[in-house]
Amino acid sequence: MERVRDVSELPKAHLHLHFTGSMRSTTLLELADKYGVRLPDALTSGEPPKLRATDERGWFRFQRLYDAARSCLREPEDIRRLVREAAEEDIRDGSGWLEIQVDPTSYAPRLGGLIPALEVILDAVDCAVRETGLGMRVLVAANRMKHPLDARTLARLAVRYADRGIVGFGLSNDERRGMARDFDRAFAIARDGGLLSAPHGGELTGPASVRDCLDDLHASRIGHGVRAAEDPRLLKRLADRGITCEVCPASNVALGVYEKAADVPLRTLFEAGVPMALGADDPLLFGSRLAAQYEIARRDHAFTDAELAELARQSIRGSAAPEDVRAKLLAGVDDWLAA
Repeated sequence: MERVRDVSELPKAHLHLHFTGSMRSTTLLELADKYGVRLPDALTSGEPPKLRATDERGWFRFQRLYDAARSCLREPEDIRRLVREAAEEDIRDGSGWLEIQVDPTSYAPRLGGLIPALEVILDAVDCAVRETGLGMRVLVAANRMKHPLDARTLARLAVRYADRGIVGFGLSNDERRGMARDFDRAFAIARDGGLLSAPHGGELTGPASVRDCLDDLHASRIGHGVRAAEDPRLLKRLADRGITCEVCPASNVALGVYEKAADVPLRTLFEAGVPMALGADDPLLFGSRLAAQYEIARRDHAFTDAELAELARQSIRGSAAPEDVRAKLLAGVDDWLAA
């Protein structure tokens, strides 16, 4: 019988983690108390909230909870705490590289404007890197629910700060709103500035949204992408081009994309040769972090340790980590498997 290794000791990269959603629930409660914020009961029960976002009412409730949590991040020290704790949690789960995703416009009103907000975030990342030793960078994400001109502003800002640790440009929120092609100019600005393209697609809507991300936004990674499993030709296209899908199993179940963890098409993507990077998405709302996603692959999809090691390698290869960091992490994966 094969020995079962500890997935929290498996070196890996974390490519799909949202800023506010990375917060510890205990930190949220402390900040809410600090600022006198009355949180919805779903955020104070100590258990992950019951969510289902496959209809607009459910998505609205998800966003309302997210906004309530975000309202507790008001000062630079709160931002620094969130980033440091996110790094600590990732290290605990075996991550050696984290790309955290943020829309700085969400924090601008409380932090003095868009540019000051982004600088606070980037300073917090620099500080967390020094304090924890985790490799960490930022992916700036535009919001599908806002005007495409706002996305262009963000893309220009992301390029301007690329030398401060921004590695990519994304597009988040409800993919049922805002056509991908409406944001093509913003993504062209980002790509021309050397940033990778990593829009969300193939989560709440089907394979067509993944194709739109490829055709209109020239995606080099896809946030989620699991619905590509419904189209064999699209799977082949992703595999042939080596497009990494940032798959978040616990999130998929919590939002009602799939009924249970065993329904998430990890096997389908893996066996089709589509690179994957397992991610936690929003641990604050979904109740599990990075290592737990690998446990889902093992428990619900019978991934062997050798296959889990390959998932970790895929996450590292799909990252924006420098070559020396990649080499160190990949060697660590081999060591984990050989131990």
